[in-house]
Amino acid sequence: ERRLRLTRRCLEVLAEFRNPVGIVTKSQLVTRDIEVLQELVRHLAATEHEIVVIAPDADWSGAGTSLASSGEGYVNLGEIRSERVTIDGAEEVEAHAVAGAPAYTVVVARLGAFGPPPDLIVSGINAGANTGRAVLHSGTVGATLAGQNFGLSGLAISAAETSDGHPWFWPTAAALAVEMLDLVIEAPQRTVLNLNAPACDLEDCRGVRWARLAPFGTMRAAIATDDDDRRQFELQPSGAVPPPDTDVALLLDGFATITTLVGVTEAWTDTTLDEEVDTDDLVSSVRPGADLQPVHRVPDASSPHVLRRPDTAEDPTGSAVS
Repeated sequence: ERRLRLTRRCLEVLAEFRNPVGIVTKSQLVTRDIEVLQELVRHLAATEHEIVVIAPDADWSGAGTSLASSGEGYVNLGEIRSERVTIDGAEEVEAHAVAGAPAYTVVVARLGAFGPPPDLIVSGINAGANTGRAVLHSGTVGATLAGQNFGLSGLAISAAETSDGHPWFWPTAAALAVEMLDLVIEAPQRTVLNLNAPACDLEDCRGVRWARLAPFGTMRAAIATDDDDRRQFELQPSGAVPPPDTDVALLLDGFATITTLVGVTEAWTDTTLDEEVDTDDLVSSVRPGADLQPVHRVPDASSPHVLRRPDTAEDPTGSAVS
């Protein structure tokens, strides 16, 4: 697509013959989907907060928390490749297009590559909902989880897909994001909130509801074969009926949904984790500092009471990191 510009060439033909066309994309290219980013930035710029835009310059759908660079499959070490860009309607906002995954842009920003480290990460607006357990793979959500690992709170924003070729409801998602800002700012450190906006005007949104992650999103990963019997990886409609209190169900019902997320956690069987352990003694329970014993079993990570967020440490600059 980048080299042959197939989409643009198709559009030129359609335009020549005045053929109606609708486009659905999950691209995060700053120069192509700039109107999406502009909508969010214009809303944020109207608040009292200082805004700096640091966004990927290429499509990173499904990147999760990858630190890879554009076109490469490994961690982006070396030069930070970036370009200053201008946001229409918010020309006063400093903006950078960076060669790297969304999480990579957050990490380099947190380390001071573009001035003072940010206090809050706002990621999006993603073209398409980020719902269910598949948020694990989302580049939009991954950016906020990378920030969380560095001690930052974050807000990930996604807009539900429209139907019948209707334009995306970017203003709805942007307005809801601004409404959620204070909630995230006042929350405990390292809070990540996943916001999904319904495909409707703001006045038609039925409200904002807390939601669990659905077991499945609206799409599921699948293996299929093409006409030449070659295996290929695809996303297909899941067809699953979501529980009524999940993000998928509530979003389909016209509500905006918010879900708090935690990236890295530890699983332990004992709640008294802060007690010192004499490693010379036999410790029957699995606890930090205890030697591995034949009686030990791996903690069940599906039990909520055994999950524990790693402790926060202080880095040499005095900023909290983990």
